[in-house]
Amino acid sequence: MSPKQAKMSVAGVQRAPAEVAYAHELAALADLNMGPVPPGWRLSPRAVETFVMGDDALGIERKFVADRAMVVRIIISLCTSRGCLLVGEPGTAKSWLSELLAAAISGVSTLTLQGGAVGSVDQLLYGWNEAILKRQGPCREALMPSPLLRGMMEGRLVRFEEIARCPQALQDALLSVLSDRVVVIPELAGDEGVILARHGFNVIATSNSIDEGVHAMSAALKRRMDFEEIRPIRQVDDEIDVVLREVRRANAAAGVTVAPDPAVIEVLVTLFHELRNGQTLDGRSTDRLAGSALSTAEAVAVAHAASLNAWYYGGGAMTVEHLMHHVIGSALKDQPEDRRRLRHYFETAVAQRTGEHWRQVWALRSLIV
Repeated sequence: MSPKQAKMSVAGVQRAPAEVAYAHELAALADLNMGPVPPGWRLSPRAVETFVMGDDALGIERKFVADRAMVVRIIISLCTSRGCLLVGEPGTAKSWLSELLAAAISGVSTLTLQGGAVGSVDQLLYGWNEAILKRQGPCREALMPSPLLRGMMEGRLVRFEEIARCPQALQDALLSVLSDRVVVIPELAGDEGVILARHGFNVIATSNSIDEGVHAMSAALKRRMDFEEIRPIRQVDDEIDVVLREVRRANAAAGVTVAPDPAVIEVLVTLFHELRNGQTLDGRSTDRLAGSALSTAEAVAVAHAASLNAWYYGGGAMTVEHLMHHVIGSALKDQPEDRRRLRHYFETAVAQRTGEHWRQVWALRSLIV
């Protein structure tokens, strides 16, 4: 997709996929000679890495905060015949990373399966157009390929979200896809019933490490995938940069001209960082909240909600008060003890802090009660 086509297709869309939102960067990287390109890929591994991690000299925005060596390992895994599984806590941008990689490698990030929604082989691999089936019988024209089968037929990277939520019997149906790169359709005769994966096809999956009530991953499937753990952003400054960037983008998409105050965002990120890790920035222990992930993605959602609050109700300037109303809703969910833990954090950490914004946070402690 050209940058001009991408600009036209974004109009009126709530959220454009990565290959549309960053079409100009992908086009620029495609024009550069950044090393050999694997069969079926749009860009070289070095160009894919640059697209994800950014390069100021080339005008490529940094889109993911992580160890560069880990991103390189994931890219190399996708060069092989093995799939790759991204594991981590909710909100660590696993899905965003898989979307970026699919956009850069295949030019399409929308070939996606949701593990919790896949309940049959038809949803995993293929179904049939009943009208054509009745008229012509089983044939390629009547075949309705799933995103997985389309990825095999077109030679593209397929995203499998929350794979651990997929029943184990269906996980095992992936074995022939990952091992032999083939799907046999018994209803079709001869060669028509054998779908062979084209160059460029692979699977990148995600799974939350703290999910409850999901299916255990098949041992055979585990052996056919490389695992990478995606951890929360460790440096507060990096997380502040991510939240500011994403909130500005979300505000612009919503037609909101509220500029997020970096000092207010610093308060938000510090709160989330400390409550998520059970430790203040100066090394003192505090309680972790049991019912909330308090991830970077949630911080972005909270700051965007506070921006909307300021835009529609607060005169256009986001304040700590706007922020705190939405922080409480994000932090306190279905764990009654979390209210006590949050009060303890305010009394032992927030109360001792100086600075105008922290004093405002302390003054709003009654919101917890």
